[in-house]
Amino acid sequence: MWVLKEKMKASARVTCDFLGLCEGDTALLCMSLDYIAGKMMVVRAIERKLRLIVIEPTGHPMAMTQGVMYDFSASPTIPQPVTLPTEITFAAMVPLQVFNTLQIPTERRLLMTVRHLIIGGGGIDKTMATELKHFPHHVWSTYGMTETLSHIALRQLNGEDASEWYTPFEGVRLSLSEDNCLTIDAPAVCEGLLFTNDIAEMAGDGSSRFRIVGRKDNVICSGGVKIQIEEVEAALRPHINIPFMITKCKDEKFGETPVLMYESAKEQDFQEALSQLPRYWRPKYCLRIDHLPMTETGKPARKEAMLIAASNSTLYTLNPNYRANRTQ
Repeated sequence: MWVLKEKMKASARVTCDFLGLCEGDTALLCMSLDYIAGKMMVVRAIERKLRLIVIEPTGHPMAMTQGVMYDFSASPTIPQPVTLPTEITFAAMVPLQVFNTLQIPTERRLLMTVRHLIIGGGGIDKTMATELKHFPHHVWSTYGMTETLSHIALRQLNGEDASEWYTPFEGVRLSLSEDNCLTIDAPAVCEGLLFTNDIAEMAGDGSSRFRIVGRKDNVICSGGVKIQIEEVEAALRPHINIPFMITKCKDEKFGETPVLMYESAKEQDFQEALSQLPRYWRPKYCLRIDHLPMTETGKPARKEAMLIAASNSTLYTLNPNYRANRTQ
């Protein structure tokens, strides 16, 4: 992609204004500059004249003890070594980084001192949202993509204003396509209409708030019933305490059927967990693997998971009265 620097600066201004960031505030860059999220942290620091602390991208950013600071409020800007921890006004992380940090008490306490934490690049499950709900400072979930130069909407995860509905920035106009996918008109950051594959729901209260149901390409069409993978995972997450994901495979009777793929050293009994699901949502097969397929940014690698399920002959049925290979 080729983008105009002016549009990147416009995106940076909107975020900085919304969060009330001021010249001299300290921002933490703990993500890779290979992706738009990392690039935009630098642009925000330049545009608002922030003090940007750069550390190596890691799953435990609050465990780092050394970094480099670029003080864009000073001229000339000369990178200086800095010892961590230090007071952080603004930080952006992916869910995996936040999850890891919440597991370590010392890192968790440091995360709680960040005045504005934005989390993007993946879904935030209810367990994480519950842990963040009582953080003393602002915690936000972002909605956006590379094409919109990072986020165009935020929802608050903590405090009295916590909500599952995203509020778009000023100047962003949203609508739904015929297949209920979100359409974005944000002339300040991207040219023309942007048609997404995100199935969304509008609040219906006269506002432009919305929530994401799931991805269009993550729909399982099973016996005429459309099943959203993300909704099945969200329903199962409180009842399964090991890493898992939902994918799909071909089925002679239903066309497609859900598959429960999990990461464990031994087989598991999921009958009680699956009983919490509507009957048509329940996975017919399950597959135990050593490592769930993930992208470089920590998201489920959906296409790879489907390929694994399609090519694996060790799927077994989840019917408690019948346990056999799919090939038998």
